[in-house]
Amino acid sequence: MIQDLGSHRYHNEYHPIPPRDNDYILFFQGRQVLVKITGDTFSFPDFQYAEKYYPQIYTSYTYLFSIDERNYYLPKDCCMESLPGFSMEDIIIFRNLSPQVNCFALITGYQLHNWYSIRKFCGKCGHPLVPDSRERMMYCPQCKNTEYPKISPAVIVGIRNGNKLLLSKYAGGTARRYALIAGFAEIGETLEETVKREVMEEVGLKVKNIQYYKSQPWSLSSSLLMGFYCDLDGSDHIVLEEDELSEAEWFEREDIPYDDYDVSLTREMMIQFKKGLDGSIRKG
Repeated sequence: MIQDLGSHRYHNEYHPIPPRDNDYILFFQGRQVLVKITGDTFSFPDFQYAEKYYPQIYTSYTYLFSIDERNYYLPKDCCMESLPGFSMEDIIIFRNLSPQVNCFALITGYQLHNWYSIRKFCGKCGHPLVPDSRERMMYCPQCKNTEYPKISPAVIVGIRNGNKLLLSKYAGGTARRYALIAGFAEIGETLEETVKREVMEEVGLKVKNIQYYKSQPWSLSSSLLMGFYCDLDGSDHIVLEEDELSEAEWFEREDIPYDDYDVSLTREMMIQFKKGLDGSIRKG
């Protein structure tokens, strides 16, 4: 999955230190990011190169995180879309290009960029927020309100029906891949209750034997995804919630239309089921 960085180490401790020449800049505009694409790989501009065209780059920035010994920053008050040798590309490049460490940095930086962009004013009194120097938090000096990055808990659900798994496609948007049932946890419910509610709402099915599998940070929706397998409880008749899904159907284990893992928890859960590695509860 996208957070599996092998020998690389991600540091999310908040240490807002000044950038060095070889530290990376993550510049976003909407859903686009500034990168250099070379074949099937991409890279970010560093401060030393960007300074040639934007001398103020070292004076206005927001620290994000570090990977290994390299720090990553958002530029402030600096429009870099015309940086020579680089281009603005849709962030979806993380699905098709490498290295994976850059893909992870891209979407993690994108999540923080979005959070900072909507945390400029206090939601309680409307006064401008200021960044805290000790932790990743925006602080209101007027009413003392504090704002931390939003992380939304959500579930990914692999619904088993003997040798079958339920696959679905989202309604609207551009995503055409098969996925598993998913949804955000609501206030006051457990994750297991979220699983049951989302399955009933989206496909009208009851489930049992809910088993936790694995989690994944998913920055595109500011989510912490938690994967669960469960078994069908009763009728397998699907009642599709058409506002959420365009289709949903049962696939035999061997007919699941993917053979390879990718960056997502959803795909990994599909492949694990296809390979019989999902820990299915066997009867008798």
